[in-house]
Amino acid sequence: MGCVQSKCYGRCARLCCCHYQPSSLSTDDAGEGADSFRIHETDSPQRRALSSAGGSLGSATVPSAGLCLRYASLTQRGYYPDSLDRANQDSFCVRTNFQANPDLHFFGVFDGHGQFGAQCSDFVRDKLADILASDARLSEDPIKAYQFAFLATNSSLHDSEIDDSMSGTTAITVLVSGGALYVANVGDSRAVAGVWNGNCLLAEDLSSDQTPYRKDEYERVRLCGARVLCVDQVEGSWGDEEDGDGDPPRLWVQNGMYPGTAFTRSVGDSTAESIGVIAIPEVKTVKITPNHLFFVVASDGIFEFLSSQAVVDMVSLRDDCFTSLLLPACIADYIVFCCYGY
Repeated sequence: MGCVQSKCYGRCARLCCCHYQPSSLSTDDAGEGADSFRIHETDSPQRRALSSAGGSLGSATVPSAGLCLRYASLTQRGYYPDSLDRANQDSFCVRTNFQANPDLHFFGVFDGHGQFGAQCSDFVRDKLADILASDARLSEDPIKAYQFAFLATNSSLHDSEIDDSMSGTTAITVLVSGGALYVANVGDSRAVAGVWNGNCLLAEDLSSDQTPYRKDEYERVRLCGARVLCVDQVEGSWGDEEDGDGDPPRLWVQNGMYPGTAFTRSVGDSTAESIGVIAIPEVKTVKITPNHLFFVVASDGIFEFLSSQAVVDMVSLRDDCFTSLLLPACIADYIVFCCYGY
């Protein structure tokens, strides 16, 4: 999906699923990490196309649900007319066969920001997954495991050598656990599913953006002492988040023009913590049904310019779930497409 307006970073990954027979899998393919259950069609047109663009393909099974997950990743350098050398600060994580459990698979997108945003997103990508992987509660109580992991990761980032006083990362993650999805979100990235409803495909948001546009988040940070300002206005009303007009509302300390975050939750951003920017995730549980065709996980590089329905429609335009990653209209920072079927 390509550049709309001035902002375009990109990494795409997609996952498709099919019904499988466990006996058809080779034990040589099993293992921890993103390379387990790799697709064996090493010279397929899809693999050649994605490989030439810097992407990759993979697959994993969910035996208890009778699913074979297939995913693809693709990264693209963004285009900023006023900052042509701007680095990609985002990172992406896929860990299949999580905790050596074939029913657990972890996907995450981390959107870094600030001077040390790249270091923050890389740190959180690795630390969060490691803490979750070592938590024995994960398969039985993913919500508690998620909450502990995010807060522990945030503390570890504060204690690291990375200066996160004005830098950090948002995080949107999906844990596939048997026949359910556990979606944990901190920040303004988003997860959305494509769900078949009658004779049409509808977008179902799996997370809620944590920004001052949300009344509950706006009130929470105001109670913590934040001022909420747009570029051309001091408080008050503003338009629809997705209308693309003007600068979004941002958070500022009482007596200064910093930190200026457009989100109300993140990992890192130690200065912003004093005005209510927290690392506590919102976790949503979704049961996978036959009507769930795929899910998309992406940073605001997608959803700043496209609605959830527009993204789902774009994904559904291609018969091949992998070649849809190569659509020139993609405006992703980092994105994960995941499909599952029965």
